[in-house]
Amino acid sequence: MNGTTDQTRHQDRVWSVAEHLDDVLSKIGPLDPIELQLLDAQGCVLVEDIKVPVALPPFDNSSMDGYAVRAADVAGATESTPAVLTVIGDIAAGSGELPGTGPGQAVRIMTGAPVPPGADAVVPVEWTDGGTGQGPAATMRAHSAAPQDAGGEVRVHRPAAAGAHIRARGSDVTEGEPALRAGTVLGPSQIGLLAAIGRGTVRVHPRPRVVVLSTGSELVQPGEALGPGQIHDSNSFQLTAAARAAGAIAYRVGAVVDDAETLRSTLEDQLIRADILVTSGGVSVGAYDVVKETLAALSAEEGTVEFRRLAMQPGKPQGFGLIGPDRIPLLALPGNPVSSYVSFELFVRPAIRALMGLPEVHRPTTPAKCTEAVASSPKGKRQFLRGSYDAEAGTVTPVGGAGSHLIKAMAHANALIIVPEDTTEVPAGAEVDIVLLG
Repeated sequence: MNGTTDQTRHQDRVWSVAEHLDDVLSKIGPLDPIELQLLDAQGCVLVEDIKVPVALPPFDNSSMDGYAVRAADVAGATESTPAVLTVIGDIAAGSGELPGTGPGQAVRIMTGAPVPPGADAVVPVEWTDGGTGQGPAATMRAHSAAPQDAGGEVRVHRPAAAGAHIRARGSDVTEGEPALRAGTVLGPSQIGLLAAIGRGTVRVHPRPRVVVLSTGSELVQPGEALGPGQIHDSNSFQLTAAARAAGAIAYRVGAVVDDAETLRSTLEDQLIRADILVTSGGVSVGAYDVVKETLAALSAEEGTVEFRRLAMQPGKPQGFGLIGPDRIPLLALPGNPVSSYVSFELFVRPAIRALMGLPEVHRPTTPAKCTEAVASSPKGKRQFLRGSYDAEAGTVTPVGGAGSHLIKAMAHANALIIVPEDTTEVPAGAEVDIVLLG
């Protein structure tokens, strides 16, 4: 009798949003690190400090197409009295053999090519006659023609100081200098730096694999005709897209009919490729809510999934637990489209980002002035209304009503307006906190 009473009391408990989220995150940690190829590591979190093994750039190189010279040889160059230098060769990017540059000599050089010994400046081709013996007007044509023959001459019309147009060795980073710290999220620029210093692979927390499925015999694949009492499955598409936007590798299973054995076998089949499972539908008190029935049976054998009532709107019914021999997190969300999406943003997205090892798992929040009144909000529940946020004006406008089926309003919202549990109405012009979705 006492056990039954305790269980009933537990089921009757109403959880706050914070309590449910804390419980979810307390059971989830970063995935074990793995070594990945650079492009496969994009969006992942680095788990090691990386130092620069070789200076960047690794040698002095030209930042311009032009001529490598000695600054002293062109110090007095002008349009009327150009410095005339003997061209002794050409250096392209990737050249290995470099001609030494002596007094009165120049070497034609391309952008990125190593600066030859003896040269201490690069004169842009636009400052010369291009080795044609003509004026600057012929410069660009000459430079795009065949390489300059050794023994020719180039006229330089402007002086260049020592170091001009030369990217010095180590001017970007020096050998042994920290490149990236553990905890860095690898975006395009970080991937580029790793490639530049010669790293082909990197050790990271991998992107989690998220398996998404909807439940309900009424659900039909988009593109198929609807029969009586049927609707198109939008949740599995919405949640899969949301998981990918959060940084996960997401797999959409699609809709599963209201049959406990089918749902059970589907979940068991998906465990092998899931770091987290997300279901939508079948978590309320309806007579045909087979998700609760199925997960209750799985809980008895391979884990614990608990169904809760939360003090929130939309999204009151929620389920969470760990299933299978590897204790894979499962979050069971309500089936109404808006309830499902709001629940994803509040609970699933932080869980995904925690698995990734990201330092910040929550969406940013900010205060904003509500342009329209919220006439009523249920006392004792935290309400999340769809809103259109104007960052420049610092205002937010409610979009659509409070109904959890109004998916069009969700598609036109870029924020969630938070109405606290003890607030039953919000006057126009009042300040509210909002969750930024963009």
